[in-house]
Parts: sequence; structure tokens; C-alpha cells
Amino acid sequence: MPKRLRAVDLLRRKPVWIAPLAIGVILIGLMTTLYLGSAVDPIDHMHGLPVSLVVEDQAAPVAGGKGLDAGAALQKALLGSPEVSEKLAIHVESMAAAEDRMDRGASYATLVVPPGFSAAAARFSRAHVPAVELLSNQRAGTTGASLASGVLTPAVKAFSERVKTPVVVEADQYRPLPKKAALGLSAFYTSLLILMSGFIGATIVNSFLDSALGFAPSEIGPKWSMVRPTLISRFQTLLAKWGMAVVLTAIFVAVFLLVAIGILGMDAPSPLLLWLYGWFGAATVAIGTLSLFAVLGTPGQLVGLLLFVYLGLASAGGTVPLQALPSFFGAISHADPLRQILGGVRSILYLEARADAGLAEGVIATAIGLLFWLGFGTFFTRRYDKAGRDRLDPDLLTYVHESADAYRDQHPRST
Repeated sequence: MPKRLRAVDLLRRKPVWIAPLAIGVILIGLMTTLYLGSAVDPIDHMHGLPVSLVVEDQAAPVAGGKGLDAGAALQKALLGSPEVSEKLAIHVESMAAAEDRMDRGASYATLVVPPGFSAAAARFSRAHVPAVELLSNQRAGTTGASLASGVLTPAVKAFSERVKTPVVVEADQYRPLPKKAALGLSAFYTSLLILMSGFIGATIVNSFLDSALGFAPSEIGPKWSMVRPTLISRFQTLLAKWGMAVVLTAIFVAVFLLVAIGILGMDAPSPLLLWLYGWFGAATVAIGTLSLFAVLGTPGQLVGLLLFVYLGLASAGGTVPLQALPSFFGAISHADPLRQILGGVRSILYLEARADAGLAEGVIATAIGLLFWLGFGTFFTRRYDKAGRDRLDPDLLTYVHESADAYRDQHPRST
């Protein structure tokens, strides 16, 4: 009979502390670096945030002069200002083109110089004050729209001070968001819940199926049990987990959308399409997470947490736009599943599910990710199987079954 161990005896063993301490320190450090590092100073990192400039103004005649073209002067001032041009990518275009760009979520704001701007500047008085209209596009992202306004408004003010003619900036929203859109964050929250449906679903499937196969104990309250280990290859185990995950993620996504839309009243114009797309994204994340479990073992959960959750939160552009992230996060965002999911969800919720508003890109990128994780899991698990790296050696498995049979014969009431 082995000696019963006390907690104090266990805690005196140095090896017990080393792994949890090392893994925890590294994980918390990486989580902080990824999550806060991406959003701590978006204004400093902002580069190439897309906006539109529409100049509808025409030069106004001035007595004794060639005429005043204040609209052209403002355009030149904005494009020639390093403080503006380094932070914003200004597209000078017609109003129709600007509206199309905003409808696709490809522009965060549009500055409109209206007809009569030069005439008002030439006849400046209390009755004739030159004004421009700044249309913010919150459907593309509330933070991005705010950042764009934060650059354009001071730039117009600096121009008016230079020409000594006050210019009024009339701020307005282009196609305001629905009331129940979480102030423009419902797309991000929905995308995050889709990702978590996949990640949590994979964790549940991995734990419960390993218990059913006898490779992990099942413990509920004080009840502990463990079934006999099953002789099954790593690849066949992964196939079973993938199959369960595909079914469960469909249910999980349906449940959270039922709560979000049916109970909480979140605005969602195409719930069926949102469910199908969300299921696709969640299933892909689940398959990727299960592949990491199968290839890396227990560390796969930590790698999946960093890769899918924290790296995704940092690089998806859900709160801070991609153009305001450090270059590292902008580069890896193209391979980030949360960013692809978010692009499609934003298109479905805010942009009439337009294919060119992020939906097509999201579907294609998620499909590529799905193929990658299927190939990744298949390649390594089959390689392990061919190398004879069974989860439990067949000879040991036989011994375990014989021992279990012998114990059952000696203790008929035991299970």
C-alpha cells in the first residue's frame, strides 16, 4: 500500500513548481505583449488609414484677381501635409465613388468640399462662412472613423488659420448604424463568439472523447472513473474529433445567435447567412485547435490559445483598425482566422452582405485555413502512426485489459 501523500509534502517538491511557474510567466508575458502591444498607441502607429476627399467646389471670381479656388487649395494642403498624408490614405474622387467605397467598408470617412466653398470664402462674413462636411463611416469601424476624424478636423482647422479664413467642419454620420449594433462593435463581439465556439468546442470534444476512449480520466465532483483504453490510431482519433466538432460548432453558433438575436435583440438582417458563415468559421477554428492537440499534445491547448485567441484579438482589427496597428500585427493579420471571420461578419451585419465588402475574402481565407489545418493534422498524425508512436503501446494495452479483467473477477461488485 503506497504512503498517503499530504499537501505540504507535495508542495515541498521543487519540480512541482518549475513547469507551472515557467509556463505561466511565459504565457502571461506573451498575452500582455500581444494584446496590449497592439492597442497601446494606435495614433502613433497609424499609417494609410483610408479616407475619401470629394471636392465639388469651383473657383470664385475675386475683384482684381484671377479668382479664388479655396477647394483646390484645401486639397493641396491636405495632400501636402506630412501629418495628414503619413497617417491617412486620401482618395480624391467623386461623391458616387466615395459612397461606394464607404458602402464596401473600405473608407472610414469622407471629407466633402461642397459647391460654393470658394464663393463663401471670398465673401466671408457672418452670413457667408465656408464649411466642409465630414462624413464618418462607423460601419467600417467606430474606432477607425474616430481616428480619421481626429486627423482631418485639426488639418482643416490648420488650413483655415493659414489662410486666415475660418472654415467650419460640419460632422455627420454616413448611413448611421442600427440602434442595437453595440455602437458598431456587434460585428466584433459576434466574431469573437464564433471563434470561441470553435475553440471551446474543440476543448470539450478533446477532453470528453479522450475520456470515452480511455486515455484520460473522467471526474465529476467526487466521482472518478476511467474506462479501459481503446486500441485506435492517432489519425482515426483525430477524424472522430473533427466529426464531433463540426456537429457541435453548428449547435453552439446557433445557440449564441438565438440568444443574441432572439433574446437580446441584436440587429442582424441575415441571420441564416450569419449562422452558416459563423458555423464555417467556428468549425475551422475547432479543426485547427484539435490538430494542435493531436500534434503537440497538452501544450497544444496553450499554443491554440495564443494563436487563435490572443494573437487574433491583437491583429483582427476589431477594435483598432489594421492601419493603426504596429507593422508586425498588420503583417500577420492576413493569416489570422479572427480577422477573416470579422470581415465576413461585418459585411453581413452592416454592409448588406456584399461579397466585395469582406465576405468573399473571409470565405476564401477561412477555406484556405481549413485546408491547411486538415493537411497539418493529417500529415503529422499519420506520420506518428507509421512510426509506431501509439498513444498507448499495444502490449501495455493488453496488460491493462488483462489486469482489469483479473481485478473484476476478484471484485465482482466493482465497475
